[in-house]
Amino acid sequence: MQAQTPSATTVRGKTDLFDAPDFYCLDDLLTAEHKLVRSAVRDFVKREMTPIVEEYAQRCEFPRQLVPKFGQIGVFGATIPVEYGGGGLDQISYGLMTQEIERGDSGMRSCVSVQSSLVMYPIWAFGSEDQKRRYLPDLAKGKLLGCFGLTEPNHGSDPGSLETNFIERSDYYVLNGSKLWITNAPLADIAIIWARNEQGKIRALIVPCDSDGVTVGDIPNKWSLRASSTGQLSFQDVRVPKENLLPEAYGLKSALRCLDQARYGIAWGSLGVAMECYEVARRYALERVQFRKPIASFQLVQKKLAEMLTDITQAQLLCWRLGTLKNEDKATTAQISMAKRNNVEIAQRVAREARQILGGMGIVGDYPIMRHLMNLESVSTYEGTHDIHLLILGSEITGIPAYK
Repeated sequence: MQAQTPSATTVRGKTDLFDAPDFYCLDDLLTAEHKLVRSAVRDFVKREMTPIVEEYAQRCEFPRQLVPKFGQIGVFGATIPVEYGGGGLDQISYGLMTQEIERGDSGMRSCVSVQSSLVMYPIWAFGSEDQKRRYLPDLAKGKLLGCFGLTEPNHGSDPGSLETNFIERSDYYVLNGSKLWITNAPLADIAIIWARNEQGKIRALIVPCDSDGVTVGDIPNKWSLRASSTGQLSFQDVRVPKENLLPEAYGLKSALRCLDQARYGIAWGSLGVAMECYEVARRYALERVQFRKPIASFQLVQKKLAEMLTDITQAQLLCWRLGTLKNEDKATTAQISMAKRNNVEIAQRVAREARQILGGMGIVGDYPIMRHLMNLESVSTYEGTHDIHLLILGSEITGIPAYK
């Protein structure tokens, strides 16, 4: 009898069958609130994201209709105080949210990370009281969408050399320059733009994207993060009201504080990708029959699954401990860099092994594996490349920075 390959409809298709691995019983360390938050977001992903994300990725389009829905379930600004429209949740709750969302797609998590960590966080951390009350509630609800402009065409891993600048006039600033690889830019209402003042100091401005002189462009032909909206911003003599300067944002260190928040979310999110790929591969191996028995009975397949689960368990422990440190306000930049780098690398390794287990089915859109693999190429690069995080750790270990 000829064995048949399980179809996408029977194995996965548009039905999300995810069941999270928890080999070391880490759920015992979570509070009831943590589990409730995770369950709510997991249900949302199964209901709202899984049925559509592959279609949007195939046509390289971001599902804009999800933005207000993200607001409704409280993933935008989850750790921002309730008085400003945020969720007032702890860092582990936010990590679990990003884990579940990125399990669905890295592009969706990128949208949430930018809105929460790179737009809402700097307004909350560095903004005036008026700015907080003016912008944060609508950002939390998804009524406004924001983006974060630090990377430039000539300055990626070297943001301290950024060239975008502004000069002061009587009651406004004049902004000139450009930003590249900006998540959410083509759809954003506002942008947090990092630029130099006349004294050469790096400051941050809230720039409405519909301002005269702002040009927004899309970045076409992406093979990665295809369901994410990625663009470029150009500023030509853009007038920015003086009240849009973030008063407490001084220097590159303020921008890097924001990146720490985003990198933390990536550490959890990439874990979600690894868990998804493992679960898809495990289920497929149990159902796929070759040589008259499930391929899960083969030693090499069991080896792959065992190593995948071991990697995932390590990443889970790292995330939980990092979340605990952040809750205690003890997490360092180097610790966050280690988690981001380690967990993205684990996710890439798990996704590659999952693709091997699925064989030819691993490259088709009926399964999420290849989409995740392509997405992880970007996740490994943004918010600090794989090698930059290695150098951050090297500097922490030796006390000698290798990139200055």
